[in-house]
Amino acid sequence: MSSSPDAIDLASLEPLFRPASVAIIGASSDAAKIGGMPVAFIKANGFAGPIYPINPNARDIQGLPAFASIRDVGAPVDLAIIAVPAAAAIAALEGCVAVGVCAVIMFTAGFAEIDAEGTRQQERIAAICRAGGIRIMGPNCIGLVNFATGLYASFHPAFADSGRPDGTLGIVTQSGAFGGHLHRMGRDRDIAFSYCITTGNEADVDVADGLAFLAEDPGTKAILVYLEGFRKGRKLIRALDMARHNRKPVVAIKLGRTEVGAAAAQSHTAALAGADAVYDAVFRQFGVYRAASIDEFLEIGLACTVGKPPPDDRVGLVTVSGGVGVLMADAAADHRLEVAPMPQAAQDRIRRLVPFAAPRNPIDITGQVLNDFRLLGQAIEIVAAEGGYASLIPFIGSSVRVPERAAMMLDLFTRLRAQYPHMLVVAAALTTPEFRAKLQALGYLAYEEPVNAVRAVAALAGFRRHFDRQDAPPPGIDLPRLPRSDGPLSEFDALHFLKAAGLPVIEERLVDSPAQAHDAAQALGFPVVLKVADAGILHKTEVGGVALGLASREALAAAYAAMAERVAARTGRKVERFIVAPMIADGVECVLGVHRDAAFGPCVMFGLGGIFVEALGDVVFRAAPFGLDEAHRMIREVRALRILEGVRGRPPADIDALALALARLSVLAASLGDAIESIDVNPFLVRPKGQGAVALDALVIPVKKANSE
Repeated sequence: MSSSPDAIDLASLEPLFRPASVAIIGASSDAAKIGGMPVAFIKANGFAGPIYPINPNARDIQGLPAFASIRDVGAPVDLAIIAVPAAAAIAALEGCVAVGVCAVIMFTAGFAEIDAEGTRQQERIAAICRAGGIRIMGPNCIGLVNFATGLYASFHPAFADSGRPDGTLGIVTQSGAFGGHLHRMGRDRDIAFSYCITTGNEADVDVADGLAFLAEDPGTKAILVYLEGFRKGRKLIRALDMARHNRKPVVAIKLGRTEVGAAAAQSHTAALAGADAVYDAVFRQFGVYRAASIDEFLEIGLACTVGKPPPDDRVGLVTVSGGVGVLMADAAADHRLEVAPMPQAAQDRIRRLVPFAAPRNPIDITGQVLNDFRLLGQAIEIVAAEGGYASLIPFIGSSVRVPERAAMMLDLFTRLRAQYPHMLVVAAALTTPEFRAKLQALGYLAYEEPVNAVRAVAALAGFRRHFDRQDAPPPGIDLPRLPRSDGPLSEFDALHFLKAAGLPVIEERLVDSPAQAHDAAQALGFPVVLKVADAGILHKTEVGGVALGLASREALAAAYAAMAERVAARTGRKVERFIVAPMIADGVECVLGVHRDAAFGPCVMFGLGGIFVEALGDVVFRAAPFGLDEAHRMIREVRALRILEGVRGRPPADIDALALALARLSVLAASLGDAIESIDVNPFLVRPKGQGAVALDALVIPVKKANSE
């Protein structure tokens, strides 16, 4: 077991998720009690290994020999479930350490989720496990289920009525109640799962461990993750990267999107919700689908385990209702799918089949199918054969509720699967469980809501784009050391620091008299900018510390005197040094930044707006480091992208230069790690295409007492 808090040690998790033997400390003969349910569940679901109930007051429990203590078992125990009150939990854990138990699930509540004393006791639990080489899940969790082996190590009543074959959709959740509810909802939708892992207070094993385990589990095809908050963001990123490497889709529900939700999440499991904007950015960066509801959570998870990601984004929409066709077309456009028109020859064939059809795409066969249902199948076959689409969404209404028509459609879909094995077909129809099961056996899906069918196709296409992504690293840079400083670096020092890291910065001159200011302006060329140079003034504009467009010696001298007086009056600080820089205005003002997130560490921010960036709020984030391709994706996410692309006669901006600067800033941020509090490059002027970009101002704030020379 690694000592690093962000390490992922899969080998040490094996006895937890795939144990050969299980002991239940606090086992009960009453199968309705917390200590009795796991005994009953594990027995009923065919777990192959020995089960050891531990209870000093019973000789046998639910037909199994009972033991007074874990020390009395006399045989190896891979996994121990602790289901005793908080006052007895640590003694039970120490007994597990004494006999060499490999892993523990602690149901017991009353720790960090309660108060400071509970937090101290939970830290003691973690320390005991580290010293004893034991992995522990919990406390305050409902355990886990390995559906393939029959390990129902949980007390949630949702697992009492199972008996289904194991599936390929894995669940890892911080909330046990949510996990049980999700399993029950999934079963009602005929969804089978591989694992349900609940992590509770996460004294040791956490949601990233569960995600990483499922990413490597050969029986899991896709992963559902429920997060309330997470302290170890870099560990979560490693787990997400493992899933990406294995091309396993991850679908997440992350709570705390609002301040109210974040506060509720923290009070629930003592978890830090973190900045939701950063979570959202990390999800986009690592291809996680963020669901907004449990229905969406399950629907996309099902799609990932049944359907294959389509090879491209072209989708054909076939409908018996013009209105539904438009509804699906709008949804497809919203989800970045390409609703390309049918080839003309294929359109002509559709019209010969149904003269009143609208054959472009959506392909509306109209209500004519009520007279001859075969027309629908014939039209679908034309679209599949000649449309050139990677995905097909036929809206077939309630027709398959009629057995004869259901048989016709199943015959059609069977032929399509054989003829076009790489095409994804998702039907929008009112179906029966039997029809859905037969469709899923073909690798096809069915949704009653047409928009949800489109959403499923879009999700699978999005996973394909993510798995196929490349991210070329920026050209090599020399990473500078952070200068010593007891506070923020001066603008002059900050820009020189960034220049050493490969970012383009404006040429500046540091001056301390009007004469030096004039000499600097002469060397740089009028017009110039004059700025106050004081590391203690973080926002120069707010104190009148910036003068633009100074085109003469006289204008410069007047600005120098006025600025010294104005800044001193507003700040109480005597201004001794100024900066002179060339005036550059032909470009788009952007902001680049680095923020040290409490969970994810250094994160890079990008937006448009210059001094108005906070008011506009049009910013995006990424966890550092990343490459040029990710930088371009980041840029494309801002709402004001069109400004960079050129509007109202303005030339397009040099987006390649902007992407290079973002990627280099991310490498610098990652190298600095916890030594940097923040970096603010604002404005960062992106000049017309081919002319590059330049940082006009910068603020670098090191972490106190963490500076390097």
